[in-house]
Amino acid sequence: MTFYTIALNFEDGVTRFVDCKQGEKVLDAAFRNKINLPMDCSDGVCGTCKCRAESGAYDLGSDFIEDALTEDEAAEGLVLTCQMVPSSDCVLAVPTTSLACKTGHQKFAATVAAVTPHRDAAIVLELEVDAAAAPVFLPGQYVNIDVPGSGQNRSYSFSSAPGDRRLGFLIKKIPDGVMSGWLAGAKPGDRLDLTGPLGSFYLRDVKRPLLFLAGGTGLAPFLSMLEVLARTRSEQVVHLIYGVTRDLDLVLADEIAAYAARLPNFTFTTVVAEEASSHPRKGWVTQHMPAELLHGGDVDVYLCGPPPMVDAVRRHFDENGVKPASFHYEKFTPNAPAKEAA
Repeated sequence: MTFYTIALNFEDGVTRFVDCKQGEKVLDAAFRNKINLPMDCSDGVCGTCKCRAESGAYDLGSDFIEDALTEDEAAEGLVLTCQMVPSSDCVLAVPTTSLACKTGHQKFAATVAAVTPHRDAAIVLELEVDAAAAPVFLPGQYVNIDVPGSGQNRSYSFSSAPGDRRLGFLIKKIPDGVMSGWLAGAKPGDRLDLTGPLGSFYLRDVKRPLLFLAGGTGLAPFLSMLEVLARTRSEQVVHLIYGVTRDLDLVLADEIAAYAARLPNFTFTTVVAEEASSHPRKGWVTQHMPAELLHGGDVDVYLCGPPPMVDAVRRHFDENGVKPASFHYEKFTPNAPAKEAA
């Protein structure tokens, strides 16, 4: 039997995945997986089950009334889950919290496979999970990792691709940081508890050129996205601008360059802000963003970095009248237990 994977993204940042049988309606698949999506009638009359389809192919049929879903709403991607029958994997934005749907965070355990320091700038953490427990997530999403013995957790984006048994994370090295301190003594075989996936920052359907803007360890989600694009043999134009503060912060440049051999239309630029840097491109990301990368607005922009960088890019777009077809961003603060995305 054919199954499609449906990602349900809730307002509180929780993502749950359900398998939908061929010919099955999403609402029925969710209930079968013990997730109570909003509904009143289940007959296409009330509109209570209305969600937004952010990607995927599906059929809505004709067994619903216009008061529940108008033609204009359907054209904009709104769907009734009581009528929606997927014909591919899909991503749905659910306009309520996971708690309201009687579901919540997923938790799983993983084993430390490798801890690789990159000078004083960052640490690459690799974790192993059992094949049966390999987490499903959308490229760009993150998890909360419990720091053993601290009673605290930290949020890190996956740098690996969905479904891989080995999970990768790029972690900023923080003096006296809770996670940095633990990683200094971590060894293969140590166990960690994780919660997720989480977040609304993820790669949508690729329909137009992509501009990726990464600040520091905000590079991590883009590595996940690039890996997915490479595996699916995307031929879309993709450019990554990777900005850091110091030369020492410029990590994993070889890994980025390797994607140029796997993605025919991928290019990237690195930028270092520090004036004393010997890097050929100095300054801020916004100073190295030529108009051609914006494709006259026919571009999807993804931005992940510290709050000052995110705010600077948004201000740059506003001041210069830049209106991308879509703009998705995520702010992160070192040592903070959560992220902010839009």
